[in-house]
Amino acid sequence: MEWTIQEVARLTGTTSRALRHYDAIGLLRPSRIGHNGYRRYDEEALVRLQRILLLRELGLGLPQIAGVLARETSPVAALETHLAWLEKERGRLERQIRSVAATIGTLKEGGEIMAEDMFDGFDHTQHREEVERRWGRDAYAAGDAWWRGMSAEERTAWQQRSAQLGADWMAAASAGVDPASDAAQELAARHVAWLRSIPGTPAADPEGDLRGYVVGLGEMYVADERFAANYGGVEGATFVRDALRVYAEARL
Repeated sequence: MEWTIQEVARLTGTTSRALRHYDAIGLLRPSRIGHNGYRRYDEEALVRLQRILLLRELGLGLPQIAGVLARETSPVAALETHLAWLEKERGRLERQIRSVAATIGTLKEGGEIMAEDMFDGFDHTQHREEVERRWGRDAYAAGDAWWRGMSAEERTAWQQRSAQLGADWMAAASAGVDPASDAAQELAARHVAWLRSIPGTPAADPEGDLRGYVVGLGEMYVADERFAANYGGVEGATFVRDALRVYAEARL
């Protein structure tokens, strides 16, 4: 079965112009072009387009999306990885919806706002108790002050950087990349740089045990399903852990 460019644009909520641009940059080629010049897209092309649109929602730019897709060997594995991320995100959004709905109801009824219930599902506080238990209140306070001090643009840029790093990890895991390979070690270096940029973490402490922290964090990614979900599940988190361990032992 095939679809015309107009049908694909209507189904996906995008535009024919955007689809032509994807073709021009080699991101999404039509399955064939008819004698009348009309572009046609088959099921394989639609699966690829679904991946493109999902990755765009993660905040990745078109060059980064092209890189992720180039490293993927199995569309099914890639979509399963993204499904795990979407399910995790759905849970977070459902908590936010309940929180906001409860606030609206309280305001309409003139009741008393319960501050401790207002921010469920808002990411920057979700691991507060665990951070304080593992690394102390000062660590959480420093990170929280850093996050609250950001502008909206800075927060968006940070979220996009984090999303891109996570997507690159998942793509490499789906492609069966060796944790000790140059590609995986480049991701590990980016991951460590990302950790070091967050105030309050042991990674940001010049006198801290960076190697121990990175290795321990990798183990936590695998052991805790909340963290494993960021990398597509236990299998993806295991790949991240192994790559970080190789990097830590060789470079830190």
